[in-house]
Amino acid sequence: MLNISQEKIKYKETDCDSLQFSILASGSSGNCTYIESDHQRLLVDAGLSGKKVEALLKQIGRNLADIDAILVTHEHKDHIHGVGVLSRKYNLPIYANARTWSLMDQMIGKIDPDNRRLFEAEQMLTFGDLDVLSYEVSHDAIQPQFYAFQKADKQFVMLTDTGYVSEKLRSDLKNASAYLIESNHEIEMLRSGRYPWSLKQRILSDKGHLSNVDGALAMVDLIGDKTKSIYLGHLSRDNNTKELAMEAMRQTLSQEDFAVDEAFHVYMTDPIKATALNRL
Repeated sequence: MLNISQEKIKYKETDCDSLQFSILASGSSGNCTYIESDHQRLLVDAGLSGKKVEALLKQIGRNLADIDAILVTHEHKDHIHGVGVLSRKYNLPIYANARTWSLMDQMIGKIDPDNRRLFEAEQMLTFGDLDVLSYEVSHDAIQPQFYAFQKADKQFVMLTDTGYVSEKLRSDLKNASAYLIESNHEIEMLRSGRYPWSLKQRILSDKGHLSNVDGALAMVDLIGDKTKSIYLGHLSRDNNTKELAMEAMRQTLSQEDFAVDEAFHVYMTDPIKATALNRL
């Protein structure tokens, strides 16, 4: 296992400060996000087959052969299903914390030792011209963590698969340029739905998933003057709709006097269709 220390790479002053991303897929059937700077192309998770990830990248005009690394958030299948296949086929380094590796190892198949990389929680690593911050979330995985991608004064924050958003995260991640925030379920749909009570309890717990309202209330604390885009992610197929998620976010933010559609815009994600590349 390679423990990669922070290593900055200098580039010419003519390099621009491009930071782009696309939510390739988001939901219980699979999650994958693409991040691009001038010198790096990264995936966060690959919870779909290699063929599906390849097809999603083609939707935004990108190619798997150009990816530099995969960052893993946690070991649940909807986040790692295609990680091993992609690493072996394209010789891609995989970054995750040690505890996630301890469970993920037996799930993704044999990985070249050189591609087994450590990225512990509460660390900042530099990938070429892109700084990446990791932070812990509250979910029923062994040690789940998500990432914020930073370049110059631009920042893209990912925050799904968590039962709540701590005060520390609300402070540390405030005023990013763009957010992917969880809007997993509508509470009454979940409570009255077909799931067994044990699963409902798990989803509603502090180690489950954010509801539409919870995600919206978190954004009330996170939005700042730099915030231009909010993406609603990880919607449940059975306990939510895009319309309900969007309504909860827009209504909550409007009630708090945020200028929705003026200061920033709110977008949906999809389990099978990539969002357009957002250039920050």
